[in-house]
Amino acid sequence: MNNRFIRNFIFIFCLIFSFKINSQYKPEDTEVWNPEPNIINPGKKNLPPSDAVILFDGKDFSKWKAYGKNSSVEWTINKDGSMTVFPGKGAIETKEEHGSIQLHIEWKTPKKVISSGQGRGNSGVYFQNRYEIQVLDSYKNRTYSNGQAGSIYKQYAPLVNASRPPGEWQEYDIIFMEPLYDDNGEILRVGRFTVFHNGILIQNNAQILGTTEYIGPPKTKMTNFPKKSLMIQDHGNLVSYRNIWYRKL
Repeated sequence: MNNRFIRNFIFIFCLIFSFKINSQYKPEDTEVWNPEPNIINPGKKNLPPSDAVILFDGKDFSKWKAYGKNSSVEWTINKDGSMTVFPGKGAIETKEEHGSIQLHIEWKTPKKVISSGQGRGNSGVYFQNRYEIQVLDSYKNRTYSNGQAGSIYKQYAPLVNASRPPGEWQEYDIIFMEPLYDDNGEILRVGRFTVFHNGILIQNNAQILGTTEYIGPPKTKMTNFPKKSLMIQDHGNLVSYRNIWYRKL
């Protein structure tokens, strides 16, 4: 036998064998019908879906408290249904803890620019009080890349800068998969962030390296377990927020 005949024979044999295997199945053999996904109403533009937990709807701070305290929030609720950081009054955190979530939050930095770098419209959203997605006016405002808007602060720069000009509302849609630890504080499963800024993907399933630290590397071992609240930072700037909700994952 020559080589061509052998190759043709092998090809035909494999074709027949493959056909025989596939003929044992029907299309419905690989159809999964149950469980059926729950039906939710996605909501009209800028409105939360039907299964969302509403954290701020522009009316009150009933879901929030002063960070690290049991006292009420001292930030400002505006006539347009937004809230604004009251510089010097401290961060705020949710009363309830959270695990893995899909968070929607809208924010706006002051239209009047009075500073630069990290001093321009600075705030941040902390997941479980430990992992920060940076809020900053990064429109034509150069700073260190892993500290600009949309960064996982001091860990990952955003893939692109999707910032709108100061004074315009911006949106974050964030998928947070919480890290898991054993009783000794050792990591069992790393956490991850996926972030969309104004509809643009800027963090793609990024592995959380540890806690957010201003100085020094992230901490990977938990020496204590702080409350797993969502926290919004007071960094001394008049940053506003509105339409905050999340879905449990």
